[in-house]
Amino acid sequence: MASVVSKVVEYIIPISDNGGSSSELIRVFGGPGIGDVRSRLIRLIPTSPNSPSTIAMKTLFNHRLSSTPSEAREEWHQIVEGTHPLWQDIPSQKLELIRSFFNTINLEILKRTRKTSAFNFQTASVGNLFLTGARLFTGSFESAIYLFGAITNVPANIKVIPAINSNFSHHIAAGLQDGTQIVGQNEISHPSAPTAFPSSFPSPYDHDTPHEDAHLPGSLPSLRKQNIIFAKSHTSDLPTPIERIWYINPYGQELRPTPNPKVLQAIKEANGVVYSIGSLYTSILPCLILRGVGSAIREKPFKILILNGSLDRETRWEGGEYTAKEFVRAIARAGWSSEFPPAELGGVIGAEGGGEVGEMEYRCYVSHIIHLQGEGTPRVDKAEMARLGIETVRIYGRRREGEGGMVYDGTALEQALEAIMGRRDLRSDRSRRNTLGNALS
Repeated sequence: MASVVSKVVEYIIPISDNGGSSSELIRVFGGPGIGDVRSRLIRLIPTSPNSPSTIAMKTLFNHRLSSTPSEAREEWHQIVEGTHPLWQDIPSQKLELIRSFFNTINLEILKRTRKTSAFNFQTASVGNLFLTGARLFTGSFESAIYLFGAITNVPANIKVIPAINSNFSHHIAAGLQDGTQIVGQNEISHPSAPTAFPSSFPSPYDHDTPHEDAHLPGSLPSLRKQNIIFAKSHTSDLPTPIERIWYINPYGQELRPTPNPKVLQAIKEANGVVYSIGSLYTSILPCLILRGVGSAIREKPFKILILNGSLDRETRWEGGEYTAKEFVRAIARAGWSSEFPPAELGGVIGAEGGGEVGEMEYRCYVSHIIHLQGEGTPRVDKAEMARLGIETVRIYGRRREGEGGMVYDGTALEQALEAIMGRRDLRSDRSRRNTLGNALS
């Protein structure tokens, strides 16, 4: 898609992931949630039959260790020592370079091991371990991303930008329409346990744990949880729709983080912004609610929403589900809140706040919708969207067997993006860019 639509593509990715092996890395080392960044980087590794070494690196970084803790630890040692079969076809110079960062994080894991607390390698992502080792070695998450791309031959015209440039964790919370509050990205999208969060906090003295970790004393218990094992496909519906999301500090108070300066620069220099396929409230909105992002997006002529081919826990609730209009409303409210924040900040988390944006303002944040039509897909009212000044484009897709919903045809999606943004714009100024991402993508 990048080569068809634009010469330069920049993916803006949130760092609020706190599920899977990211949760264990945050528990032991702190730092940003890297799971979404790692997932995007791996997808960008080219896979040419003429380059077995690149395919081998993609397989290595995409690998997860065993689900049995003891076997996972042994498998990790084989990777660190360079004896694991995954190293086959990786040239020795790159093998030793990659191993150096595995050795870095392995040493840090050993330094933090205690009788009461040891790193859990169960289902750990090898890519996450590499990025964390590179971040600890360089002291910079962006440098770790650059190293990953350089080693794996990610094309130079494709960039991955963390929404917030930080070496600290940034968590999100969600408020439902009934006042229920949910803390943590994993608990919002695919929880492993009941997720309702009480409106009143328990005593802060109950938050301490008997073992060492990287969480601040008094941090919310729900943010201390190990979320290593969860099932994305088996989650209960929410009781009511999500009303909004916000960032919180470890104690549950609302924050308004500033975005990575490269995010605003990328949007400023782009031809357009594409909200890609992904979870609405945990992939797209964590980037949109950052200060100034909404204002930057308003200036763009093309703001394209690629509507998901199915509904998930975030866009479905007991007795109801999102239509295209609800997707657009959520994006518009997030963009609006980044420009006009709640009147009171720093208080206990809550679902209220953020204000409501007028319907005729929706087109300031979404100009076009690309969608599929079929069983399980979000309903699109073309006439309603036209009334709001939003164009809709229905394209070809195929049914997703066994899971419900539909899947986009890659060629059709490329053609739709090209038709919206136009060859004319690309020919007149091929140095212009399009900003894409798991959140803004």
